[in-house]
Amino acid sequence: MSASVAIQVLPAAENDQELCRMVDEVIAYIQSTGLRYEVGPFETTIEGDDYNQLMDIVKECQHVAVRAGAKKASAYIKVAYQPDGEILTIDQKIGKYQK
Repeated sequence: MSASVAIQVLPAAENDQELCRMVDEVIAYIQSTGLRYEVGPFETTIEGDDYNQLMDIVKECQHVAVRAGAKKASAYIKVAYQPDGEILTIDQKIGKYQK
Protein backbone atom coordinates (compact mmCIF):
# COMPACT_ATOMS: atom_id res chain seq x y z
CA MET A 1 0.00 0.00 0.00
CA SER A 2 1.25 3.46 -0.80
CA ALA A 3 -1.55 5.45 0.87
CA SER A 4 -4.19 5.30 3.55
CA VAL A 5 -6.78 7.72 4.83
CA ALA A 6 -8.77 7.82 8.01
CA ILE A 7 -12.04 9.71 7.73
CA GLN A 8 -14.61 10.69 10.31
CA VAL A 9 -17.77 12.09 8.74
CA LEU A 10 -20.10 14.00 11.05
CA PRO A 11 -23.40 14.77 9.32
CA ALA A 12 -25.69 17.36 10.88
CA ALA A 13 -28.62 15.26 12.11
CA GLU A 14 -31.74 15.77 14.20
CA ASN A 15 -30.95 12.85 16.52
CA ASP A 16 -28.52 10.00 17.09
CA GLN A 17 -30.63 7.53 15.11
CA GLU A 18 -30.53 9.76 12.03
CA LEU A 19 -26.83 10.39 12.53
CA CYS A 20 -26.13 6.64 12.60
CA ARG A 21 -28.30 6.09 9.52
CA MET A 22 -26.36 8.71 7.56
CA VAL A 23 -23.00 7.38 8.70
CA ASP A 24 -24.14 3.87 7.72
CA GLU A 25 -24.76 5.16 4.20
CA VAL A 26 -21.27 6.65 4.08
CA ILE A 27 -19.78 3.35 5.25
CA ALA A 28 -21.83 1.45 2.66
CA TYR A 29 -20.37 3.74 0.00
CA ILE A 30 -16.83 3.08 1.26
CA GLN A 31 -17.55 -0.65 1.19
CA SER A 32 -18.76 -0.36 -2.41
CA THR A 33 -15.34 0.93 -3.53
CA GLY A 34 -13.84 -2.53 -3.06
CA LEU A 35 -10.84 -1.17 -1.19
CA ARG A 36 -9.59 -2.54 2.13
CA TYR A 37 -11.17 -0.61 4.99
CA GLU A 38 -11.63 -0.87 8.74
CA VAL A 39 -14.50 0.73 10.64
CA GLY A 40 -13.65 2.03 14.10
CA PRO A 41 -15.76 3.77 16.73
CA PHE A 42 -14.63 7.24 15.61
CA GLU A 43 -13.34 6.88 12.05
CA THR A 44 -12.99 4.56 9.09
CA THR A 45 -9.58 3.80 7.62
CA ILE A 46 -9.24 3.04 3.91
CA GLU A 47 -6.06 1.93 2.16
CA GLY A 48 -5.02 1.69 -1.46
CA ASP A 49 -2.33 2.26 -4.04
CA ASP A 50 -3.99 5.17 -5.83
CA TYR A 51 -3.75 8.42 -3.86
CA ASN A 52 -6.14 10.25 -6.19
CA GLN A 53 -8.75 7.51 -5.84
CA LEU A 54 -8.58 7.81 -2.06
CA MET A 55 -9.00 11.60 -2.24
CA ASP A 56 -12.01 11.15 -4.54
CA ILE A 57 -13.53 8.74 -1.99
CA VAL A 58 -12.96 11.27 0.81
CA LYS A 59 -14.74 13.94 -1.24
CA GLU A 60 -17.63 11.64 -2.15
CA CYS A 61 -18.21 10.71 1.51
CA GLN A 62 -19.50 14.21 2.16
CA HIS A 63 -21.74 14.09 -0.88
CA VAL A 64 -23.16 10.77 0.32
CA ALA A 65 -23.96 12.26 3.73
CA VAL A 66 -25.74 15.22 2.13
CA ARG A 67 -27.72 12.95 -0.20
CA ALA A 68 -28.69 10.95 2.91
CA GLY A 69 -30.31 14.09 4.32
CA ALA A 70 -27.60 16.01 6.14
CA LYS A 71 -27.84 19.77 5.72
CA LYS A 72 -24.08 19.87 6.23
CA ALA A 73 -21.32 17.35 6.87
CA SER A 74 -18.03 17.94 8.62
CA ALA A 75 -15.12 15.59 8.04
CA TYR A 76 -11.88 14.99 9.87
CA ILE A 77 -9.23 13.34 7.73
CA LYS A 78 -5.79 11.85 8.27
CA VAL A 79 -3.63 10.88 5.31
CA ALA A 80 -0.51 8.73 5.07
CA TYR A 81 1.14 8.75 1.65
CA GLN A 82 4.43 7.47 0.36
CA PRO A 83 4.57 7.69 -3.45
CA ASP A 84 7.76 5.63 -3.76
CA GLY A 85 7.36 2.88 -1.24
CA GLU A 86 5.08 1.19 1.20
CA ILE A 87 3.25 2.50 4.24
CA LEU A 88 2.20 0.37 7.17
CA THR A 89 -1.04 -1.44 6.37
CA ILE A 90 -4.09 -1.65 8.62
CA ASP A 91 -3.13 -5.21 9.52
CA GLN A 92 0.44 -4.25 10.35
CA LYS A 93 -0.77 -1.44 12.60
CA ILE A 94 -3.53 -3.20 14.51
CA GLY A 95 -3.53 -6.89 13.53
CA LYS A 96 -1.97 -8.00 16.81
CA TYR A 97 -4.82 -6.34 18.69
CA GLN A 98 -7.64 -8.04 16.77
CA LYS A 99 -9.45 -10.81 18.60
